[in-house]
Amino acid sequence: MPRDLYKAVLGEDEIPTHWYNIVPDFPTPPAPPLHPATGEPLVPDDLTALFPMGLIEQEASAERWIEIPQAVREIYRLWRPSPLYRAYRLEQALGTKARIYYKYEGASPVGSHKANSSVPQAYFNKIAGRTRLTTETGAGQWGAALAFAAEVFGLECDIWQVRSSFEGKPYRSAQMAVFGAKAVGSPSELTEVGRQLRLKFPDTSGSLGMAISEAIEEAAKDPNASYSLGSVLNHVLLHQTVIGQEVLKQLAVFEEPAVDYLFACAGGGSNLGGISFPFIRENLEGRQHVQIVACEPKAAPSLTEGEFKYDFGDTVGMTPKLKMYTLGQDFVPDPVHAGGLRYHGMAPLVSHAYHEGLLSAISVKQREAFEAGVLFARAEGIIPASESNHAIAGALRQVRAATEAGESPVIVIGVSGSGQLDLPAYTEFLSGQMPDT
Repeated sequence: MPRDLYKAVLGEDEIPTHWYNIVPDFPTPPAPPLHPATGEPLVPDDLTALFPMGLIEQEASAERWIEIPQAVREIYRLWRPSPLYRAYRLEQALGTKARIYYKYEGASPVGSHKANSSVPQAYFNKIAGRTRLTTETGAGQWGAALAFAAEVFGLECDIWQVRSSFEGKPYRSAQMAVFGAKAVGSPSELTEVGRQLRLKFPDTSGSLGMAISEAIEEAAKDPNASYSLGSVLNHVLLHQTVIGQEVLKQLAVFEEPAVDYLFACAGGGSNLGGISFPFIRENLEGRQHVQIVACEPKAAPSLTEGEFKYDFGDTVGMTPKLKMYTLGQDFVPDPVHAGGLRYHGMAPLVSHAYHEGLLSAISVKQREAFEAGVLFARAEGIIPASESNHAIAGALRQVRAATEAGESPVIVIGVSGSGQLDLPAYTEFLSGQMPDT
């Protein structure tokens, strides 16, 4: 192994040319989404009011590889391939013989992995003739990513941000505004759904489910608009698989033949699916035996405490019914700082993988998450996003257990974004004022 190599940086000519679709590689097929009114399996025409046909085809595709349009790959070149680091200083701080790597998605223009899907979503809407996008966002990473992509392709963009994050992270909405988007706290007075929710729950901190309902209502009444989702749906996780594909190439640069553990944060599932699905394929085909661990917040533990069943993706019941691990469409999590993980359900493809035993899951309270984030920042010089801290915390648990057992596993951590706009949360943690939720 090249001892002096701190990071593996691939050339732009090594950006993946295709997205990887895990569906045909599952040993058993995942359950189809159901029409919210009839309860029958969805057909493509059921989704045309919200999505362009290019994305609908990806959502239902059974093809293993789907070509990435050249126009999308050109924008990807702004930040892809993203670096894979060997965490030498973190290893030293922990006193471990484990070899720790982390894939850092914070180098994107908006500071997170979310642009991997916002760019193709905006592209397919543009070529379909749509002129406006509506969406929800939690902590704001997805909202910023869609605002950026909408500006790239000349689309209007309206964003409903979960109220607790809208009020607690004002620089996120400012970031969206810089890219030309309009953001509002959810539930809002701008939609019928929002007004009803404010009457029913006047003091609510909001939830992703509520914000989704508002964004869908707005898109459904405008023939020039599409709804865009930053997680959960198949086509979103598909786009994110550029992450895991790059990691496999970069581990070869490090001359690392096999990985023992892969840790990634999990809220709706886009980051987890993006980095882990190519590794699940490696496992299924017998090339690796990686233990994949989804790290979710204790405040919204859909995998570890939810029920595997059909449920709506939003609070009001406007989305198709999805077979997923869910805490219930009415669930409103505590207002933890990892706003991007505050979702009642988990992506159907991630849920199916979990149900089939292809990955495991743990939950992490936010103090443990931020303790891990501070340790990581002081060792590696990168302040991770609140969401990413959960993956780091999960990895640190494993490192400490391995050190105690005298083992030296190879560990990969998905660091999904930068925490520069999460500094108020870090300040709260360092001052001892953070609730342990």
